[in-house]
Amino acid sequence: MELKKGYKQTEVGMIPEDWELKDLSDVVDFLDEQRRPIKSNERKSGIYPYYGASGIIDFVNDYIFDEELILLGEDGENILSRNLPLAFRVNGKVWVNNHAHVLRPKKEINTFFLTEYLESLDYSLLNSGTAQPKLNKKVCSNIKVNFPPLPEQQAIAQVLSDTDALIQALEEKLAKKRAIKQGAMQRLLTPGEGWEERKLGEIGSFKNGINKSKNDFGFGYPFVNLMDIFGENSIDGKKGLGLINSNKIERQLYDLKKGDVLFIRSSVKPSGVGLTSLVEEDLSDTVFSGFIIRFRDDGFLDNGFKKYCFYTTDFRNRLMDSSTVSANTNINQVALNQLRLAYPKLREEQTRIATILSDMDAEIAQLEEQLAKYRRVKTGMMQELLTGRIRLV
Repeated sequence: MELKKGYKQTEVGMIPEDWELKDLSDVVDFLDEQRRPIKSNERKSGIYPYYGASGIIDFVNDYIFDEELILLGEDGENILSRNLPLAFRVNGKVWVNNHAHVLRPKKEINTFFLTEYLESLDYSLLNSGTAQPKLNKKVCSNIKVNFPPLPEQQAIAQVLSDTDALIQALEEKLAKKRAIKQGAMQRLLTPGEGWEERKLGEIGSFKNGINKSKNDFGFGYPFVNLMDIFGENSIDGKKGLGLINSNKIERQLYDLKKGDVLFIRSSVKPSGVGLTSLVEEDLSDTVFSGFIIRFRDDGFLDNGFKKYCFYTTDFRNRLMDSSTVSANTNINQVALNQLRLAYPKLREEQTRIATILSDMDAEIAQLEEQLAKYRRVKTGMMQELLTGRIRLV
């Protein structure tokens, strides 16, 4: 393969000629011998962060380290899933348990640069665990690190740091908007003058979903399953659905019309039971799972209002109190029929409330999309900057 001018071939691919390639153990000192775990019942509350494999897990009254370091998660599912940072920078007085490697970069290494480099790696092939994923010290010591001269490390670190600042600002703005919406829901959905409260069984009817054998899945007609509505407050025909072998009578019995509300009947997580999703439009020839209960009201509730009225703290608490626990947490039609729901008598008031909350949701969705874009941009920048395909110096 012809080498690009100014680049050299290494065991990790082509890198700029003035970059170096070394083992991690050559560019950091491992301070693992100094870390110490403290059992939760033996920790004394304080001001110093207590770190584990994926970040801060507590605050204690003493510290082990007092300098700028890198922590690299040693074990846990996050090594493979990467739902949380695996490599993160700490600075100042901290305590670290035995679930994170403690790395002190040497003088020729910028701490922020190396943290980002380590965070960018795929550790799935380095996993040495059996019962749970693990990165042992020997494996980590041999991780290959390609790095430029210190000035370029610092330039790369600054660019990525600036991007992190933008991402953090968006995260904070998003958290604030979500909190404002939560407060608005609490205020707008608190019963007042002109409201009434009735049992759900008095304003509509419930129906359990269809149950089929495993051989009936994967072909036939559209099918709304549990995961299609989990975490979604509405569903429409644009969502790609699975298929199930259903006949004409079944499609009539388990049909889905605009305004139907789907309740999760059974959930592994207790917090998931009874969550709802509004059917935004008639779903032709579509049925729904036996893990779902359909609620069809008799014209008492505005469709937009249905997205929010089942998520008040009071309603959720009463629903949870009505659920049963076995292997999963469950709610049934009998319990749902007896739950009382408060709502404004005037449909115009229901629509007004729904419009306010829907506008807030749209603003939150826009921020979420912007945040996802910034994160994608940073990922792309890391791929280019940390491999030397783009030079800053």
